[in-house]
Amino acid sequence: MAAGVQARVLIVARDDGLAGPLAEGLDRLGWRTITARGPYAGIAALADLQIEAAIVDLRSGGPEALTLARRLKAACAPRRLPVVAIGEPEDGAQDFDLILAPPLHPAQAVLRLENLVRMAVAEEEYELRQQTFAERNRALDSAESDPAPFRILAIGEPAPQFLALSNALARGGAEVVGAFTAYTAFDYLHERPFDTVVLWAGENPHEALSIAAGMRRNTRLYHVPAMLYMQEESFLTMSEAYHRGISDVASPGSAESETAGRVIELARAYRKQTATRKALERARSSGLMDPATGLFTRELFATHLGRLAQASRIRNRPLSVCVLKVSEREDVTEARAQGWLDRAIPQIGGMIGRLVRVEDTAARLSHEVFALALPATPAAAARAAGERIAAVIGCTAFEAGENRPPFVVEFDIGVAEVTGAHGPGRALEEAARRAMAT
Repeated sequence: MAAGVQARVLIVARDDGLAGPLAEGLDRLGWRTITARGPYAGIAALADLQIEAAIVDLRSGGPEALTLARRLKAACAPRRLPVVAIGEPEDGAQDFDLILAPPLHPAQAVLRLENLVRMAVAEEEYELRQQTFAERNRALDSAESDPAPFRILAIGEPAPQFLALSNALARGGAEVVGAFTAYTAFDYLHERPFDTVVLWAGENPHEALSIAAGMRRNTRLYHVPAMLYMQEESFLTMSEAYHRGISDVASPGSAESETAGRVIELARAYRKQTATRKALERARSSGLMDPATGLFTRELFATHLGRLAQASRIRNRPLSVCVLKVSEREDVTEARAQGWLDRAIPQIGGMIGRLVRVEDTAARLSHEVFALALPATPAAAARAAGERIAAVIGCTAFEAGENRPPFVVEFDIGVAEVTGAHGPGRALEEAARRAMAT
């Protein structure tokens, strides 16, 4: 790796059989890599570089690779490090966040890494919020996974190979629901939660890809993993499948038990992530939030931002704050004078709370000023997040009374990154100053 380039992914592999093409592909997709030939080199890289995730090749690593996840995580603590194994679910690997069958396509790896890194940051945020809420004599709900059997939705025509996979999943203890059409599938997906979706490509893989794309466009279904069960002679490439939102690809040429194990691995990882998300979302019912919007109050936000800043230094992660101030416009001024802006503020605050990532902290600083604390986020990405939220709210028309056209709310945005020179308080002040000066 060239000097001065910050690696994001550590690959531990004794040879380049699997690791070489994977590293090249990840580098092309913007996830810069560094490869270590053994555990000690890998641990040394973690000490020197701001690694976000690790991938371990079980087949080339020997017996010590099976327990390497624990050592890598410990070397990176207190920053949470997602560790992915390339191998088979029955390899006996311990403490890996996810086990994926080889060969691991770079586009598939990026999808899984993005999800796992976000969940690692969310788990760190959960721990910090526990501490912040404990200071106010409030306790967050636990982030323990649902112990019920995994729920799998199998979508596609009842081909013999697909039925065999469904039976293998059922024998493994999963609850399998079958849907023969896309319409039935989305009915099921909206009626009940599933841990993984399995799509049978059959003779028409484009229908399966359309279902996966539809899931990725739905905020509630976005994170649900989807495995494509594809015939080996299909004209569809794995690259196209992964770029359309597929989480894993399997074929009837593999044993049903092996494919079922891969589906269960996806379901297990998703359920763990879902538990953390739900625990963070339930913080809104703690009684500490702003009653009108459900966001952090100014005082609670200040306390938590200080804790976030301290954690960002210890964990060597960036932290940014973004301030959103309602822009002064003629229709907004009139709506304020008539009291309609006051009525819209709770809806605006609620939208901000739903539009931020689960690991972000949204607060109401004053009547018309909101703030975001975005962990593991540099300033440029924080501005993009603020602009995305402002754009969505800017498309909403708010009621302005009878015989008056609805009004639209825009925001002045200010962003600052928390650094050694800019502590949390000063960064927030700087972001607010930039928003006010817009």
